[in-house]
Amino acid sequence: MLQGLQETGWVVGRNAQVDIRWGMSGDPERIRTNVTDLVALAPDAIFGTTFPIVAALQQATRAVPIVFAGLIDPVGAGLVASLARPGGNTTGFAAFEYGLSVKWLELLKQVAPRVTRVAVLRDSLTPVGIGQLAAIQGVAPSFGVELTPLVVRDPDEIGPAVAAFARGPNDGLIVTIGTLTDAHRDAIGELAARHRLPAVYPFPFFVRSGGLMSYGSDIIDSFRRAAGYVDRILKGEKPSDLPVQQSTKIDLAINLKAAKALGLTVPDSLLARAAEVIE
Repeated sequence: MLQGLQETGWVVGRNAQVDIRWGMSGDPERIRTNVTDLVALAPDAIFGTTFPIVAALQQATRAVPIVFAGLIDPVGAGLVASLARPGGNTTGFAAFEYGLSVKWLELLKQVAPRVTRVAVLRDSLTPVGIGQLAAIQGVAPSFGVELTPLVVRDPDEIGPAVAAFARGPNDGLIVTIGTLTDAHRDAIGELAARHRLPAVYPFPFFVRSGGLMSYGSDIIDSFRRAAGYVDRILKGEKPSDLPVQQSTKIDLAINLKAAKALGLTVPDSLLARAAEVIE
């Protein structure tokens, strides 16, 4: 985001002041406290990511423009009226379409064709996780896969849920997008490795943390594009006039070290498509 602002001419310390609050994901009380602090500063615009943060920002202010990036289905989540005409004080860049969930199962079967039982780890704090799960459920029979939803509410539930599911060599894991799952990606990756579960994740940072494979939007690209909306708002445009845009950059990332540890051979066709391969 800061790099994107600089590219549009806004330089911290020269013509812009940026106040940042970190580490809010998965902690509702901290989200409320930090959102209250930011709104009290009377900024010209606020940038936020993840559903709980943007929802809290909307509850705190209907006057300060809010720009988001990395959200799933902002219309279904009730954050904007429509993609073309968001209305209100909020707009931004959506990171995901439900059809991508189908690709997660498809990719899992390509890398681990023996898999017949798949756990879908979903964060209950992220409402749109229901849509992600539903998309996977719709195609599971055609892949010969039995799905087991693992719905978690806090970090302490993740380990027991995965352990209770894992049985043997025909098991796999899909991790959906969510505040909780994103924040605890290292622990989830360790659990998948411990239980020898081939797993597919929504973003490359899971793979860089040791996960097997990811397929999803380039979040860095959406943050950079969101900086362009902040620039336009600071120059006088209204968020209600800026349509919500879908991510157009979808990347596949593969961790060959993780594949080797699981005894899997990644097809050359997938390696050729991958934007990032970790060896």
